[in-house]
Amino acid sequence: MEVPAGFSAKLCSFISFLPFFLLLFILGLLKAALVGPVVVGIILIGNSAVILGLWTAHFVWTYYCVAKTKKLGPVLKAVVLVSLPVPLVLWPVFGIVGSLLGGIGYGFFVPLLATFEAVGGNVTDKFYHCFLDGWWSTIKGGCMVVQDFTDFCFHSYFSYMDELIETVLPDEKPMDIKLSKLPSCLLASLIGVPVDMLLITIVALWKSPYMLFKGWKRLLEDLIGREGPFLETVCVPFAGLAIILWPLAVVGGVIGAIVSSFFLGLYSGVIVHQEGSLQFGLAYIVAVVSLFDEYVNDLLALREGSCLPRPKYSRNMGPSSERKKLGDNHDIDSRNGRESPCTSKLISEKSRTLKWTIQQYRPMEVWDWLFKSCEVNGRILLRDGLIIVKDIEECILKGNCKKLAIQLPAWSILQCLLASAKSDSSGLVISDGVELTRMNGPRDKVFEWFIEPLLIMKEQIKGLQLNENEEICLRELVMRGRNEKPEEWDDTEFASSNNVRRAQLQSIIRRLQGIVASMSRIPTFRRRFRNLVKVLYIEGIHAGASANHMGGILKARSGIKKWIQSEDRNNGDEIVSEGEHWDTTMGM
Repeated sequence: MEVPAGFSAKLCSFISFLPFFLLLFILGLLKAALVGPVVVGIILIGNSAVILGLWTAHFVWTYYCVAKTKKLGPVLKAVVLVSLPVPLVLWPVFGIVGSLLGGIGYGFFVPLLATFEAVGGNVTDKFYHCFLDGWWSTIKGGCMVVQDFTDFCFHSYFSYMDELIETVLPDEKPMDIKLSKLPSCLLASLIGVPVDMLLITIVALWKSPYMLFKGWKRLLEDLIGREGPFLETVCVPFAGLAIILWPLAVVGGVIGAIVSSFFLGLYSGVIVHQEGSLQFGLAYIVAVVSLFDEYVNDLLALREGSCLPRPKYSRNMGPSSERKKLGDNHDIDSRNGRESPCTSKLISEKSRTLKWTIQQYRPMEVWDWLFKSCEVNGRILLRDGLIIVKDIEECILKGNCKKLAIQLPAWSILQCLLASAKSDSSGLVISDGVELTRMNGPRDKVFEWFIEPLLIMKEQIKGLQLNENEEICLRELVMRGRNEKPEEWDDTEFASSNNVRRAQLQSIIRRLQGIVASMSRIPTFRRRFRNLVKVLYIEGIHAGASANHMGGILKARSGIKKWIQSEDRNNGDEIVSEGEHWDTTMGM
């Protein structure tokens, strides 16, 4: 693409861009004004009904689980039980207010962005899509927000509580605090919360003009020169939109700093308990403001460090330990192939002359890959008899979904690890020609917590050097076998009799299943999992995967058909062709 060179060419490009941008912006605002109130009503009413409807159950069950758990010691349990009414009473207030603000943001920005996305390079008939995109999709998105929120309040919450009251191991010590340290911990937190909230808010407000004007400067330079992130012509409208919306990002950053300052101040009580000294807790209250100031300076590419005092708040912390720690992190990031914060800052400053050619994968793309892999592997397992229609029926009718919700995703991820170990890849081979590495992986912290253990397990599998027969046997062991002790594989076809080798593989399988169990608590998992169950059930019926159970299917099919039809109405991302198979198969 030819980029304008010279002041006059850039000025002409900028002037010719303005009418095009203004028309799109006005059209997007019109859509937001019409569809926004509908979306706000859907999200506010739906989420409020869920919050208020489940509040009594949440209140009673939280108290019951905290009182029953063996993972908390007597002193800490008493403190939690006494303080629980505060968050439980405030939850409906913050939940409803958050739903209102979230509904306003979603109802306003999604139609606006859809209008600009309609002029993208891959969109045909741009004029048509500029007017129609963002209407129905925004309303469906609002319904999905309510559905995901319901899944979190119902499934994820009770899953966390069930984990809290699980039986602890005999050698596992409960988490507790010393009664003698409790007064000083509470005092430090009571001092730290107001002091840190005040000081961090002042720092955030002081640095907000720098964030505003430095952001505007960068965006205007990239817009006029069509360089940096806006090199492509299709990105130019988004540059203008980013300039207009940048003050909202600054306001959001300030609000985020204020909210986080509450928890930073509260953490001073933890410092007192760890160090056994109120003096260290008070030192942390002062030092955390300096740490926040240094973080903001790094983020905005201002001077290094902070001019604010940073007293020592840990016995193991030297006078230069924070700077040394930053240097160590830089070395670790360099060895792992990931740029450090300092390097990111330099690259960001030079983005007008350096264009990244590495494709950055978003979290949703990795999420899409996982469920697509589960669908492909689910079809194969159905064909091979490791999943039968009865398993899917039990998941739909009885909620017994371990094989589909835990074992199937665990096998899909393990298959990815096996392929990655064979390819000598530095990351994960998620499909043909697509590799997920530390460089191009999502920068989302939640996904980093899941992906980093997978990279470690891949290296472990690479060291085991499994042969083809062992890999084939692993599939059946993951889907059917128990993986607690090496002796449990004695009656299987697993070739190796080495108990150490078996224990290592069983440990990897258990960790994968634990990772999948944690992933199942993410709200969008439940919605996508229901879509996966529907597709596999239709596939099983259509292919006649379980002819021996056809009688049971005929008895249960009316209830399952109603369930699938309700999912069709609730979800907008179903596979239409598979839905057609349902009609042709069940319309007998």
